[in-house]
Amino acid sequence: MDKKKDHKKNIFHHEVDEDEMEIKNNHKKAIVYDKRNRNHHRESTDRNMNDSFHNGNHKENSNIKNDISDNIDSKEFNSNHEHMHHEEMDEMSHEFMSHDSNGMMDMKDLKKKFWTSLILTIPIIILSPMMGMEMPFQISFFGSYWIVLLIGTIIYFYGGSPFYNGSKKELKDKKPAMMTLIFMGITVAYFYSLYSVFANNIFHIYPMVSDFFWELATLIDIMLLGHIIEMNSIMSASSAIDKLAKLLPKKAHKIENGNIIDIDVSKLNEKDIVEIRAGEKIPADGIIIHGKTSINESMVTGESKRITKNVNNGVIGGSVNGEGNIQVKITGTGKKSYLSQVQNLVSKAQKEQSKRETMADIIARTLFYVAIILGIISFVSWYYVENISIAFSVAVTVLVIACPHALGLAIPLVVARSTSIGANNGLIFRNRTSFEQIKKLRYALMDKTGTLTEGNFKVTNYKSLNDGFTNQNILEISAGLENGSNHPLAIGILSKAKEMNLNYEKALDTHQETGIGLSGNINGEKFRIVSEAYLDRKDIFHDKSTFEKLAEKGNSISYLLNKNDELLGFISQGDEIKLESKKMIDSLKKRNITPIMLTGDNKQTANLVAQRLGINNVFGKLLPEDKEKIVRKYQNSGDAVMMIGDGVNDAPSLAAADIGVAIGSGTDVAIDSADVILVKSNPQDIIKFLDLGIKTTSKMNQNLVWGAGYNIIALPLAAGVLAPFGFMLNPLIGAILMSLSTVLVAINAMLLKDVNKS
Repeated sequence: MDKKKDHKKNIFHHEVDEDEMEIKNNHKKAIVYDKRNRNHHRESTDRNMNDSFHNGNHKENSNIKNDISDNIDSKEFNSNHEHMHHEEMDEMSHEFMSHDSNGMMDMKDLKKKFWTSLILTIPIIILSPMMGMEMPFQISFFGSYWIVLLIGTIIYFYGGSPFYNGSKKELKDKKPAMMTLIFMGITVAYFYSLYSVFANNIFHIYPMVSDFFWELATLIDIMLLGHIIEMNSIMSASSAIDKLAKLLPKKAHKIENGNIIDIDVSKLNEKDIVEIRAGEKIPADGIIIHGKTSINESMVTGESKRITKNVNNGVIGGSVNGEGNIQVKITGTGKKSYLSQVQNLVSKAQKEQSKRETMADIIARTLFYVAIILGIISFVSWYYVENISIAFSVAVTVLVIACPHALGLAIPLVVARSTSIGANNGLIFRNRTSFEQIKKLRYALMDKTGTLTEGNFKVTNYKSLNDGFTNQNILEISAGLENGSNHPLAIGILSKAKEMNLNYEKALDTHQETGIGLSGNINGEKFRIVSEAYLDRKDIFHDKSTFEKLAEKGNSISYLLNKNDELLGFISQGDEIKLESKKMIDSLKKRNITPIMLTGDNKQTANLVAQRLGINNVFGKLLPEDKEKIVRKYQNSGDAVMMIGDGVNDAPSLAAADIGVAIGSGTDVAIDSADVILVKSNPQDIIKFLDLGIKTTSKMNQNLVWGAGYNIIALPLAAGVLAPFGFMLNPLIGAILMSLSTVLVAINAMLLKDVNKS
């Protein structure tokens, strides 16, 4: 498994000299996270990790915990003051979009090369012998060999160019694999065939030299077809980098000399003042200098609640403003912004991911070295036994047949079949290497909000427990008490009241009573909203079973009382746990896969959800780079790690994990960073993916055996190991074996069964 050095930059802590903390023009220069806040975050993270590993089941967790703590301790602020606007973001996006481990171009060019090569192959099949054997349908005439040479040259340089580019990259990385093996085969075939044309028709060498134009053309066609099948099967990789940039609005309301001017976000600079209206996206990182609001940062941080923001509080570009109008002083644009740093984490993780090797690459590398060694041995042996002409011919034959046609279809045909089955089961695969990681999978790291829970913090139930009040009365009175509050629970109640178009009376003299709850007067009558703890303390009877049933789903329950502490009703709200989450966790445990929760949400809520689901290891209040570092530290144990998430804050860890699984209802950025997408957003579909992945890997391995099996038989025979016994590989037998292995590979791929079938 490839490892990557840990990132040492803290993207959230802005160090600003204390001199700048003075009040200027009633606008206070504030720091989003000063040194004291950083220490608090570090201590909080350490406590979370200590709690998590204290409950862990694996001995190695203690070592992982220490590594993670050291890593997060070492965060430093990235003091790069350059501005990266949209043009620079685009530039970065294109850099990573063009990166491809196989050096392949886009699908349009690939198909063009395939169809052109296929059409040009027809006259070669008619005019050229197959492995030296004349077929009944073949014809020849004076000068036909020059036509074959011309067409073969076009096919080699045009159709074979992807394999040249791919092999160049593999050799540069000192990791020859499938592209190198293919390019070796077609290159030897082409230049030996070129030699045969001149030897036979210009120099009239005897015996005549056989050409390999037939093998050259068909090999290029089959290999191009294999790549097209695989690329068609896998969802095209759109750019997560671009999607991150799209989280920001296009325009910002800049305040200049008392006037509001709409400008492009890319033109914002630090210390600019902008106005952000209710419901608008925050254009850049900054500090509130005027106004009060609540901001939904779940799109960015994963926090499921709206966060109350006052003057001097920091805001993150890309998050959504609530119902208040605010003025913000910009503190971070371009490379200093939160989203830009997340973007950087994703792109680095994607680069690292592209280095992962597949079983096909390993087999191809082995065949490459075996063919080279066997070719050299064959040449030397036959040179001393016979002559250089025969030695040359035998060595070339060995190198040409080292890459069988079946090997080019072994994986693509299985991927195509698996992708079809996956689509029928709500699974989309974007990276076939994820299948091969399942057998090593030991840790399943997962986000909470939107992954294990529904992702919407809202009123889930409200009910009257007093005959004098209706269910609607309970909601109306509660909304009246909570009116004007920015508390997350209050926002949930007010949002529900607004959704139902309730006309409620606003409470007077509202105040928070320590140890009791919120109280106020409505129409001259006093009401209060309290928690279950207050009911227990005052011995107020209530239905415990109802409370436990709602709490098990992660709900927070508030009770409405009158002035005499009589129970009138209750309201529950929260981020409900998905029904399938518990089944998924139990299934992972049965497979000896340890579930671990990584969330940007508060530790209390995270622990509650984890307890209900049976998850022992919990990390709360994590930032995106914290999640990625935890993923990498678990990878350092030598086992494969799966990450399941849905938010922008999950994107770096999804890209870094051995298997990244995105919830279909999640953000585009998370989806584009993942290997697998759960279309139905059903956690239980993860188990379907694991089952299908195991079956797919088995079929891949079987097909690789069938594809490489041809070489096991043909290579030594072509080298002449049985020559002392009077047997050399007949070209026709070689062609039959090659065709048979290709047919077996195709049939075996179609035998891959649905995950719902035995």
